[in-house]
Amino acid sequence: MPADHQLPVAPSRRSQVPVEIIERRIHVVRSQKVMLDSDLAELYQVETKALNRAVKRNAARFPSDFMFRLNAREAESLRCQIGTSNVQRGGRRYLPYAFTEHGVAMLSSVLNSDRAVQMNILIIRVFLKLRELLATHTKLAAQVEKLEAGQRDHAKAITLIMEDIQGFQASVRREFRRLQEPRPKKSRIGFVPN
Repeated sequence: MPADHQLPVAPSRRSQVPVEIIERRIHVVRSQKVMLDSDLAELYQVETKALNRAVKRNAARFPSDFMFRLNAREAESLRCQIGTSNVQRGGRRYLPYAFTEHGVAMLSSVLNSDRAVQMNILIIRVFLKLRELLATHTKLAAQVEKLEAGQRDHAKAITLIMEDIQGFQASVRREFRRLQEPRPKKSRIGFVPN
């Protein structure tokens, strides 16, 4: 086998990361699925500042649809959701960067370690899995919506039928009461002697 066609090296048992850990670190910000720089740095086993430094040295590879910096409100919201450390307690001093699926893919060209390449492959597979799940859920949601619309139509028809039945019952009751009322004496027809 030629040297340039080497088989991919399987990661060691110790460096494998369960898919669930990656899934939990994918967040939705600005209607996009993203991963934070600190989470990626942890997965790649590098310092967050080293990852951000490598990204800044290659800023042209990371347009705004690949990576963006969270604003204070977004960072606070995520901090509350995932329990990241607070600045007052020695946590981050800068707002984190968020990497989209494309930004994560681009990181493999910036970080040249075997670990980064292996983690990128795994992360991209998780993003693809989430996209497939979303497509499945979208189809199910459409089917549920169709069923709900049918039920709403049936409910409207049942309501109209019930209103008709109640109106019919009211008219039957009125007619029945009218029939039960004593009839006034009719005057006799003909000559009445005085």
